[in-house]
Amino acid sequence: MRTRSWQTLAAAICLSGSALAVASNDGQTRVSDLLSSSPDYRQAWMGVVKKEERLPDWVINLSGASDPMSAVNEHGDKYLVGPLCETADNCLNNRLIVAVSFDKKSAYALWVQVPAGLPADKSPTRHADYRFLGKPDKDMQAVLMEQLKKDPKWY
Repeated sequence: MRTRSWQTLAAAICLSGSALAVASNDGQTRVSDLLSSSPDYRQAWMGVVKKEERLPDWVINLSGASDPMSAVNEHGDKYLVGPLCETADNCLNNRLIVAVSFDKKSAYALWVQVPAGLPADKSPTRHADYRFLGKPDKDMQAVLMEQLKKDPKWY
């Protein structure tokens, strides 16, 4: 009887672990998964970062915490756009908004840095440094800024 309880408990743990794995892998594209999802995305992103100076590893490798990307239509061209944070804990201070074309030939980003320790009553928009990567045109810059403004903590 006691063996049966352990088997039941083990099965329950396995099932709950499987459910967590499915929940974290919801099938949606995230910035942190782009480079491993397609050699074409990797090539497009490497084309962006090789022309830039003094980028941290998390930007170069698109490693960090990210939410699902969304599809955006910009003058007839389709892009996947989404955020990437250096870590989930400091997203307000160090984030990247990335856009990659559906055809996987072009990529752009907006790197936003806000000084650590900024008082809560100070607007991050007024104290942020903005750096565009990949030489986006004015329309793409607007798309990247609009994505940033979707964050309810960004004011």
